[in-house]
Amino acid sequence: MILTYIVGGIGLVIGTSTVTKTPADLTLACLLAVGGVGILSFIRHALLHRSDAARMGWDYGKRNNFQIEVGIANLAWGVVALLAVILNWGLTIEAGLFLVEGVYISSVALMTIVSPGGQRRDIGGIIATSAFGAVLLYVGILGMSAAT
Repeated sequence: MILTYIVGGIGLVIGTSTVTKTPADLTLACLLAVGGVGILSFIRHALLHRSDAARMGWDYGKRNNFQIEVGIANLAWGVVALLAVILNWGLTIEAGLFLVEGVYISSVALMTIVSPGGQRRDIGGIIATSAFGAVLLYVGILGMSAAT
């Protein structure tokens, strides 16, 4: 999980810097903050699902298909971000990918905040997830604004 935040954080720092330049650019930021995070999250949720479940307190002693589905969803936008960069799809698509991941991460943060007490993450995790989602949305909005 730490590696995911490091890769994503580096991508967000790059994105907040390059999206406001002329011309605006999100290529490397998209590769890291969306592609890297998506692929690393897939590995954690789907391939290493038992240790990830234990970390979240969800280890029921059997495979949790929902957790693997979440990993596959992460893989989907991670691969699309990778393709967007490799195939040079441009700022609009890259900004859109920031918005998709930002809505997802922000929704996860909100769900965590309103979950019953025993199902909540620690406050540090809630703050980190909320901040990550907010900055993804911010960069995505700036990117869309620059692209139009």
